[in-house]
Amino acid sequence: MTTKIRPEHLARPALVYIRQSTLLQVHEHRESTERQYALVELAKTLGWDASQVEVLDEDLGQSGASATQRKGFQRLTAEVSLGKVGAVLSLEVSRLARSSADWHRLLDLCALSDTLIIDDDGVYDANDFNDRLVLGMKGTMSDAERHSMHLRLRGGILHKAKKGELVFPPPTGYVFDNGALVFDPDEQVQKALRLLFERFRLEGSVSGTVRYFARNKLLFPSRHAHRGAPAEIRWHALDVPHALSILRNPVYAGAYVWGRNHERRVLVEGVVRRKQEKLEAREQWHAFFRDAHPGYITWEQHLENLKRIEENAVRSGYVHGRGAPRNGQALLQGLVLCGKCGRRMSPVYPVAHSPSYQCSRHNYGEGNCWSTVARRIDDKVVETMLAAFAPPELDLSLAVLKEVERQAADVDRQWKLRLERARYEAQRAERQYNAVEPENRVVARTLETRWNQKLQELAQVEHEYEQARSTRKLELSEEDKKKILALARDLPGLWNVPTTTNSDKKRILRLLVQEVVLSPVDVPKRTIRIRILWKTGAITELLVPRPTMHEARRTPPQVISEIRRLAQQHYSDTQIAEHLNRRGFKSGLRRAFNTRLVAVLRTRRRIAAGRRPGGCNTRMPERDEQGLYSTRGLVVHFGVTVAMVHHWVRRGLVTPVHSRTPMPKRGTEPFWFEMTPQLEALLAKARAQGYEPGKPPPGLHVRGRPRPPSRLPDGRYSTRGLVEKYGVTRNTVRYWIRKGILTPERTLPGGSFCFRLTPAVERRIQAALTRGGRSHGSKPHHRRHIHSH
Repeated sequence: MTTKIRPEHLARPALVYIRQSTLLQVHEHRESTERQYALVELAKTLGWDASQVEVLDEDLGQSGASATQRKGFQRLTAEVSLGKVGAVLSLEVSRLARSSADWHRLLDLCALSDTLIIDDDGVYDANDFNDRLVLGMKGTMSDAERHSMHLRLRGGILHKAKKGELVFPPPTGYVFDNGALVFDPDEQVQKALRLLFERFRLEGSVSGTVRYFARNKLLFPSRHAHRGAPAEIRWHALDVPHALSILRNPVYAGAYVWGRNHERRVLVEGVVRRKQEKLEAREQWHAFFRDAHPGYITWEQHLENLKRIEENAVRSGYVHGRGAPRNGQALLQGLVLCGKCGRRMSPVYPVAHSPSYQCSRHNYGEGNCWSTVARRIDDKVVETMLAAFAPPELDLSLAVLKEVERQAADVDRQWKLRLERARYEAQRAERQYNAVEPENRVVARTLETRWNQKLQELAQVEHEYEQARSTRKLELSEEDKKKILALARDLPGLWNVPTTTNSDKKRILRLLVQEVVLSPVDVPKRTIRIRILWKTGAITELLVPRPTMHEARRTPPQVISEIRRLAQQHYSDTQIAEHLNRRGFKSGLRRAFNTRLVAVLRTRRRIAAGRRPGGCNTRMPERDEQGLYSTRGLVVHFGVTVAMVHHWVRRGLVTPVHSRTPMPKRGTEPFWFEMTPQLEALLAKARAQGYEPGKPPPGLHVRGRPRPPSRLPDGRYSTRGLVEKYGVTRNTVRYWIRKGILTPERTLPGGSFCFRLTPAVERRIQAALTRGGRSHGSKPHHRRHIHSH
């Protein structure tokens, strides 16, 4: 045997490889560890010097099934591949590798580097056929032994699980008692879990449930098991992954389940990894028993929760994907189906605060089927729903009151349980401090610090509880109950109050409406047929007008009439905006009114301004006693606009002067102008551009005034002609002018632009369109345009 050890082997170091599969074996199987360390003496006996014997014990507590996590084995193979090792010593082959792939790879390296393998049975040369055969058989037997042990252990576990008797780390809210799952005796843990399931039923989404816990500053339990010690319950803020894992776990529905996860090995970037896969079908689970233990919810509620989670997670246009109710303004989100092709219509926002329902075929390589503005559809469906929803008022009011009281009581109970736990922890720390001997100051100081910490935590919880009571109203007063009863009797009023969010409205609609089918009708006039399928199976058909996108975004006529009436009563633009918002009016884009929007609408409709906030009702005279012109005088006598005069002042083209004529007191000093040659030149230029007294300013097209033609007789194009020819916007034409692509000529009536399209100009336009020039200067073109067909 020793003849295989040659001088060239003794000239190189000998590596003693030591391994135990688990740390528990290292602690309990000490004889095996000592036998492995005794291989050092064997190496010395075989001829190696003590300085040449090196021990590799980095893999103590590591399994031999793979070389991935074994740093010692990786170092061993690296040294052998470099030819720096004379012999590898191990108690048995299974210590080196339990995997046939790792073992035969090591044999190949030993053969190439002429490295001996020595175990408790003898010395082996990997280049010798007989030795190689024996080593290969030992490696195969080691691998087979690992496999057989795995089968025996795994088979016992599965057999016990199929009988429902396997004890495993229970989820939060459960403990094992005599082999059976029972509720956790901690009342606070039970209440937190029941509140989670109840809030998911009410909120309809996992994110909404998590926000409810965060809004009320409620903590959630998490069970952490320790080997050889009781499990620990930790309290922390609830997050979406934790809530999802609980809602998807069938154990909380009273089912005994084992084998929902499947583990397999995959190759990731050249490294073998273990991948956990979730088995969704119950037929694939190893063990499944319904009603095996008490559940927090019923099995039917669990299936409903899974269905709701699946619907909320869908992001496609298929019929079954609704999505969770969100705060968008499209109230029928997830309920609308296309009457032409049957696909689900999605809410889109081509303009902010103005949603549309769109049937898209982009996933199929096609364009849009059709779309329509959502506001008219929503208003009609909501009006029908409120008219149809008429239960007995008293029963509804009492049910609403009981539900609100129950929810407030649930939150208050969670706070009281948390406060009770904090008081118990503080009292327990106090008892521990009082039990220690006063002379043992080392322990006493630690316990005193812990007691002070628990007292601070108790004070913090009490402070947060008082804040919650004052801000969230955990206890309802008699006045609160009267308000709730009044709101419950007035469902339309409850629907329109600001505290009712869009997500709340969507949840109410989903309780009553199953689907809404929209179909465009073109004859005898443009309308939309609405078919409402109620939860009861009844069907309601409605018709609403189908205006074009321009008509849908036009400011309502009653708003214009109200602005004109208030301006005649000398209301300022700010006061008009406040009045319109107070009345609930919206602009054509469904936005609230502000001072600037009111001013724009007045200017377009030729409505005279009322007055500025804090100003007087006396109109400014056109000229004063010295012959100076006011801004109003220049507008009346020369036809210019107020904006032009202010522009001249800002640019320093004219300088206003002070009038010595007494004037009524105003908020700001008015502008007065002396007729200087500079002012006369500016007025003459404005007159050449079409500004004349008594006529609308050029470019402001009022009703009844013809617009410039698209193309002039001499072949030149107006701005409207370019818009129609190239399919761009006026902002794009202005962008081309700024960039020098177009050269305008002011020869049209009213000072409007016209353009001569030479071949060179057309080439520049085509190049700009190719570069994406049609999106420059036009912000709406960055968005997706929706057109109603």
